Amino acid sequence: RLGLSLGVNLLPTDAKICSFDCIYCECGFNTTMQDSPIPSRLQVRDALETKLKEMKSEGQIPDVITFAGNGEPTLHKDFEGIIDDTMELRNLYCPTAKVSVLSNSTRIHKPHIFRALNKVDNNILKFDSAIDRTMKLMDRPVGNHINVAWFIDQLKKFEGRLIIQTMFLRGIVEGETIDNTTDIELEAWMQALEEIKPQQVMIYSLDREAPTQNLQKVSPEELNAIADKARLRGLDVSVA
Repeated sequence: RLGLSLGVNLLPTDAKICSFDCIYCECGFNTTMQDSPIPSRLQVRDALETKLKEMKSEGQIPDVITFAGNGEPTLHKDFEGIIDDTMELRNLYCPTAKVSVLSNSTRIHKPHIFRALNKVDNNILKFDSAIDRTMKLMDRPVGNHINVAWFIDQLKKFEGRLIIQTMFLRGIVEGETIDNTTDIELEAWMQALEEIKPQQVMIYSLDREAPTQNLQKVSPEELNAIADKARLRGLDVSVA
């Protein structure tokens, strides 16, 4: 959905490290550190510059440089500095490319993370449900401070300079039924978005194998119907 994307992973290649442990994550459940260390800021810069030079020489300019990877990219201790380096390299080698960050929103209360995300072109932040129990069953946050009210307060601080990303699914987890497409769920979600005022909302469903069994994909037709409801509330919604 972002075009030709050059992905950047700031975490070990043989581990999954995240402040969420989502039931649907294509990277699987969280693990501990294995043999691969977290790359340094300099290693990231050098690798990114080498790749951008290579792509430019081949005439394959990326549409976007995307930070995602094996977990939550903002967990890197030098995240803001890496974003500064990336913006500099982007301007040097591929000025038409956008810089995107896919984040689960759990660290946006940190001043250096907030500053960094305000520098990128596409600040894409997760918000899966406006009902606490559903959010906790779907996303399984590691931090005890995290709840829906906290998310809304933090997301509002971007003053609209953000893109919300929401996963829709159904299933049974820990003996409880999950379905964030119900009328109650959608109304709470749309009310929250009206408060947050994002510039765009991206909605999607399962695409790759999830680590949790008994999860069901929401059909494209249903996603489009959800998008239409949200558009009637003045929200700019895209369906992936």
